[in-house]
Amino acid sequence: MFGWEGICEFVSVAEQGGFTPAARQLGVSVAQVSRQVAQLEDRLQAKLLLRTTRQVRLTELGEIYYRHCRQLLDNLYEAELALGRHQAQPQGLLRITAPVSYGESRIAPLVNDFMVRYPALEVTLNLTNQLLDLVHDGYDLAIRLGHLKDSSLVARRLAGRVPYVCASPDYTARRGMPNSLSELSRHACLLGNGDEWHFTLDGRPYSVRVRGLLRCNSGHALMDAALKGIGIVQLPDYYVGDHLAAGRLIELLPELRAPEEGIWALYPQNRHLSPKVRLLVDYLADRLGAPGQPSLMPPIG
Repeated sequence: MFGWEGICEFVSVAEQGGFTPAARQLGVSVAQVSRQVAQLEDRLQAKLLLRTTRQVRLTELGEIYYRHCRQLLDNLYEAELALGRHQAQPQGLLRITAPVSYGESRIAPLVNDFMVRYPALEVTLNLTNQLLDLVHDGYDLAIRLGHLKDSSLVARRLAGRVPYVCASPDYTARRGMPNSLSELSRHACLLGNGDEWHFTLDGRPYSVRVRGLLRCNSGHALMDAALKGIGIVQLPDYYVGDHLAAGRLIELLPELRAPEEGIWALYPQNRHLSPKVRLLVDYLADRLGAPGQPSLMPPIG
């Protein structure tokens, strides 16, 4: 027969990484947490946790059970809100993933502000440029940039980004400015992970393959190289906007500027959106400047 006994203790151990910190979080003894989890495993006839002298980690079955239990607890919390606890503070663990540079410059400071506002929250923020599987890896929310391809997720537009081609006044004084896309081949281009730059030509998106002396997977490093006159760079506005406004960089080929791309909050459509995730998504959209309603991502093809 289904019962709640041991579920809170099990989830706390899984999220805190041990029995002692779980007991501290729940305000009970370590022995009680251990006993409840052991009784839960006996009832399920399944090993949920692997215990060693140094750490506690989930088994494969424990990972599956944890994801369902986490959703149950989130749903229970929302049910309590529906009964009149609209002033309750969001609490519990939020797992978020975001790209490294944009995460550092934009998302992390806002998440920190959100935690100041709601101090009962715990947050795991993983900054990576890998496209993680939200469901398999247990993330509540992902921040993604540009064009979306995964139709299994729900997307909420948070803001937009515009890529600018620019160079320093020192570079343009020495090498001149390209007046057409074909002239880019005669210039030193600063490259990221790819070797294609994006433009708008005759009202349609257009890509050009470029070459250069420097390739780096850091937008901040490429921006620094552009400021020092090493070459021409194409970077989003949140890297170069202040430098363009101050005259430290000059926009090139502005009439061919690429169209704006989206910055998105993504979450699985088959996972009930918990109040804390909804609050954070609304908070990010408000601060980044793109209020609106979530929508299913269009199918690939």
